[in-house]
Formats: sequence, C-alpha cells, structure tokens
Amino acid sequence: MARPPDPAQPRLWRRRQVVPLVAAAFGLGLGGLLVQRRGASGWMENEEHPELPDRPGDDPSEGGGGLAGLREFDSGTVRWENGRRVREFDLTANTTLLQLNRAVTFKAWAVNGRVPGPTLRAQAGDRLRIRFRNDDSTSHSLHFHGVHPAAMDGIRPVRHGGSTIYEFDAEPFGLFPYHCHVAPVTRHVSKGLYGLLIVDPPVPRRAADEMVLVMGGYDLKGAGRNDLYAFNGLPNVYRDQPITIAQGQRIRLYLLNMVEWDGPLTFHLHANLFEVFRSGLSTRPDEITDVITMGMAERHILEFSYRDPGLYMFHPHQDQIAERGCMGHFRVLPGSR
Repeated sequence: MARPPDPAQPRLWRRRQVVPLVAAAFGLGLGGLLVQRRGASGWMENEEHPELPDRPGDDPSEGGGGLAGLREFDSGTVRWENGRRVREFDLTANTTLLQLNRAVTFKAWAVNGRVPGPTLRAQAGDRLRIRFRNDDSTSHSLHFHGVHPAAMDGIRPVRHGGSTIYEFDAEPFGLFPYHCHVAPVTRHVSKGLYGLLIVDPPVPRRAADEMVLVMGGYDLKGAGRNDLYAFNGLPNVYRDQPITIAQGQRIRLYLLNMVEWDGPLTFHLHANLFEVFRSGLSTRPDEITDVITMGMAERHILEFSYRDPGLYMFHPHQDQIAERGCMGHFRVLPGSR
C-alpha cells in the first residue's frame, strides 16, 4: 500500500535555480564535518515555496570541509508498523582523531566518527528507534533530552562491543540534545559524545534556509578547562570559510551550546536582529534580540534575514572564547529581495 510522503525527509536544492553562490572549500571532512549517509543538504517543508539553491560545500563530493555538515539532517530509515511511522537510526560510539588545526590533533570520543554527532530529525508523534553500539574501549551511553520512559533514559553504561536500543516517541516538538551519560559526564561530553535531535511540529514551520550550529570546547590537556572552541567541531571553520547565504533569504538556525567547563555563553549576530524560539517549543517567537544567553545543553531556534549584502560576523560575546575558535561569518550575496 502506498504511504504518504515523509514530512521529515529533506529535499535537495537544485543547482540550476536562482542565486549562484561561491564559497572557498579546503576539504577537511573531519569531526562534525563528515556527511551522514542518509542526510541531505537543505530542508523544504512545503512545495508551494520556491526551492533554495545548492551551495558549494553542502555536497561531500565537492570537499566542503566544515560546510558539509552545516545544512545536513539525518531523518533515519522509515518503517511503518501497524500504521505508525517508525524512524530507525544507527549510532556508534568510537574513538576518532580530529585534526583541529594544522598543529593540533585531538583524540575524541565521537558518535559515528564525528563531533558533534549527526543531527537527527523526526516529526512530532514518530516512534524513534535508536540502535546504539559501543565500539570504543570505554563504556558509553546515549541520553536524550525530552519525554520518555525511565528505561529509555540512557544512563546505563554500554560496555565495549555491547549494544542497546533506545525506543520512545518523538514528543514534544522542539530541540533536544543527546549525549553520553557515563560518569564523569563532563569528560565524556567534552571529548565529543553529543549531538542534536530536531522534532518538527505537526504544522510545518515556514520555508527557510536551515542550518545547525553546535558550540563545543576542547580540553587538550585534560585539565578541566578548554583550550580551543568550535562551531560544529572545527575551530574557526566559519571564520575561514564564511557561510554563504542569499540577501533577503530567511535563515533558520538551530543553535545548541554543548561547551563543558565554562559558564553560560552568549551568541551574538552582527548588524542584525533575530527572532528567538526558545528550545524550539513554539512556532511563535518569544523575543527579538541580537544576543542570546545559553547555559550548557540549552538550545534555541533563531530566525533572521539580511537586508544588505556583505560579510557579517557571529560569535559568543565572551571574546576570549570567540578568539580561540568559536568565530564565524555569514557572507550575504546579492539576490532578489
């Protein structure tokens, strides 16, 4: 029997359409910069809106470096059981060497070989089935924020070579971090075992150019303090490879703070304001500002557009953190407004 279209399946942008975008790419393909096999660049919710163009760096064949994971969402493998949609995900914990810059290699504990782990995406009401395997020599687990039974809370360690299944309903809609919950949790998270789950509302949000930014820190000496910081796993990647966006295009930014060892951080967007949807739990903005404060594991949806072309900075307003890797730019290219 034919099934309805999957509302949590990303639609690919078409290269032939509207705005030609150019971005430098140096093909690092590391950490959170790797591309998930089921992911796709972009996300369109409604056919009545025009599709967005491809951007160099979204396609792994183009060697997109840090840009590859920016607009990528893993919507899992969909099954139908007793008339209900079930999304299955396969996540594996392992040790991965990350080349953070030309001088620094970091031995990370990663989900599917990347830091942060893949951005999972589902529709409110879906049944989620996460098959988790631990291929690392240290015990790990995955704890998902949100609503689920105690047995699915992910606080029991999974030993080397072991596996488990976390199964629960995707509710409510919003943004939910996931991370290892084996003690000491600060160490397991700071070494890279974290990611984001997006649960979309029953009525889709309006069309936008969607992207994910996860703030993380690296304790290089095991001293309980961070030496480097990053968006999406690689320090300064969006400073050196600005994110290209179109003039007048609505941007939807899924923002998560997973920086251990530091107090609350801010996120600041230059020369603009953004709408804030706190924890993604509403389809109406809670406030409009240019700086938002976020504690550890706090997350929000930010929406904005740029009126004028140019190069615009974004960063935490803790300048010492921005200067150690958590710095980026949006390159706004001229287009129809």
